Amino acid sequence: MGRDDGGDVESGSHRKSDGLGTRKGSRREFLTSLTVLGLSTAVPESLLAPGFAKGAKRPSQTQKEFRVWVWADAHVGTDKKNGRDSLAEAIRQSESPFGFDWDMALDLGDVSGEQGTPKDAEGEELVRQFGVLKRHRREQIYDLSGNHDRSGLDEPPAWWWRKWIDPTGEHTEFSHVDAAKRPFPIDGTWERYSFRAGNLLFLMMSDINEPTQKVGRGTLGGNPGGVVSGETFRWWKRMVEENPSSIIVSAHHYVLKDTTVASGEWEGMQREKDGRWKPRYHGYFPQGTPQGASFLYWVDSKPDSGAFEKVLEAVPARVDLWLGAHTHTNPDDTYGGKSHIERRWGTTFINASGLTKYHGAPGTGVPRSWLLTFNDGSNEVMARCYLHSDEYAKQGWYPKAGRVIKLSKPFKVPSANRGASG
Repeated sequence: MGRDDGGDVESGSHRKSDGLGTRKGSRREFLTSLTVLGLSTAVPESLLAPGFAKGAKRPSQTQKEFRVWVWADAHVGTDKKNGRDSLAEAIRQSESPFGFDWDMALDLGDVSGEQGTPKDAEGEELVRQFGVLKRHRREQIYDLSGNHDRSGLDEPPAWWWRKWIDPTGEHTEFSHVDAAKRPFPIDGTWERYSFRAGNLLFLMMSDINEPTQKVGRGTLGGNPGGVVSGETFRWWKRMVEENPSSIIVSAHHYVLKDTTVASGEWEGMQREKDGRWKPRYHGYFPQGTPQGASFLYWVDSKPDSGAFEKVLEAVPARVDLWLGAHTHTNPDDTYGGKSHIERRWGTTFINASGLTKYHGAPGTGVPRSWLLTFNDGSNEVMARCYLHSDEYAKQGWYPKAGRVIKLSKPFKVPSANRGASG
């Protein structure tokens, strides 16, 4: 079937568009869906058609927006082999007159499509595709590493990702990333770093190889199951505890256990009638940890420790958002009784996967990304899903998946909106 540990397999019937994805009707349908859900219909003026939604609460003309584009799982090499530029296509669409603007972007990992370890040729292709940016700088995109971006167990940690993606600007000659041009300077290392935009505090954590495992990326050809070091976890915990006045956004390639779609134990797999396991969303590697293939499984070399969950439970709503990816599927999938946006411990979790169309079982890719729109002085953020192809529904906004999310405190726009394009 061509599945691998980063692949996606659609669960349930495939629903075609009923018109909700059309640009002409998308705003009306979006507001209607919010009303049905009992959510706020206060939306930015720029998201309303002229003269539309007379009863909707509208912000004043002086209200400022801050837009964060969130994407993941471009799997550039896989789509390139099938004649598609997954990353470049999404960038061009966002910057087109019919697209959407953004002040900064978050790349949540798995830019590589290699089933083994990533190679320089794919890194060069990534830089080429980033090069299509016209209205934004490369430095407006903040990256973290996914499981497919890991180097081999016997190689320098994350050498490929550090060379070609390079969030700290250590290898500008290859990555073309100049740290001095970051609109919001980062503090930390490639494995974990933070940055601030207004009163938003972003905590970026990269996925790594689990040091206690003797098989994995390169050896098996893959081994899903999220990993962070003890140092990264303790850094995250300290940042959460020391910043109660910030709107905290945690980001990792994986979500936490039992949060969004298919993130439960064994939910990345499916069992045959004879009792054997096989892939559902992720590759089945019995020598690895297939039971934890869909969530952040290893923390400080402890399997299924629940370390992050315990912190969130102890200080509910201290972390506003957890952004993850990894599990590719259609935007309506609710396998395991969980959707792509769920709330636990006062934290809203979003599965933002993925830009790829071909990395997974044939015909199941639904290229998509998310736009988070914050408004100055508002304690709500609008999350909107954008479809980058038209196989599942019309290309463009997919209103059915959109949500308005409550924040723990009002957002304060960055001074002079330094992240703005140009």
